[in-house]
Amino acid sequence: MNSLLTLFGKEVLRFWKVGLQTLAAPVITSLLYLLIFSHALASHIEVYGSVPYTSFLVPGLAMMTVLQNAFANSSSSLIQSKITGNLVFVLLSPLEPWQLFLGYVGASVVRGLFVGGGLLLVTAWFVPLQWREPLWSLWFAVLGASMLGSLGIVAGIWAEKFDQMAAFQNFIIVPATFLSGVFYSVYTLPPFWVAVSRLNPFFYLVDGLRYGFFGVSDVSPWTCLGAALLGNLACGAVAWNWLRRGYKLRN
Repeated sequence: MNSLLTLFGKEVLRFWKVGLQTLAAPVITSLLYLLIFSHALASHIEVYGSVPYTSFLVPGLAMMTVLQNAFANSSSSLIQSKITGNLVFVLLSPLEPWQLFLGYVGASVVRGLFVGGGLLLVTAWFVPLQWREPLWSLWFAVLGASMLGSLGIVAGIWAEKFDQMAAFQNFIIVPATFLSGVFYSVYTLPPFWVAVSRLNPFFYLVDGLRYGFFGVSDVSPWTCLGAALLGNLACGAVAWNWLRRGYKLRN
């Protein structure tokens, strides 16, 4: 257990020491999205009847920052360790594969929640937010961060250079988060795109978090919860299996 806590502490300290880049910068970026989209679309989009568009936007942006930063934490740690060669010291430690998994994912969850919580704290000063089901919000935030932390392990193991990691993030993670209903209700889309959105696992994370705030969502919160648990199981199983096998790590 001490070895697991050491790895977890190392990973948390790694992003904490550059907090201006890893914590403050994502919050500022999300605030810019909020400023631009709220002014451009507030008078054109109506959601959930009486919910102001700016209020609708904040939980989506919070989940987007949680997902992107949780992914960035585990993926960047692994790819940097592989390229610099210091990953060997982690692999030679007495850590079991499940401990490696929990150490990387746990730190990713902490970073994701810090950034998402920071955004909510900043926007609370000028955006009216309801919080009908806070435990649901917290549950989906943790599930989203753990799922993307696991996916970050997969990407970090698969990638052999920074270009591959950038491609994974730019062509998979970023489009999936932007097309998950962060800036709109999916039911404002044509039927075809509603069906496509339902294939995006990130949509259920965003929608589930919104349910915690407003008590309403595009799909049932239980459907969102099932999809989130299934996504965690799939990503976690692949990440743990690759760590156990030493895939692309021990050669």
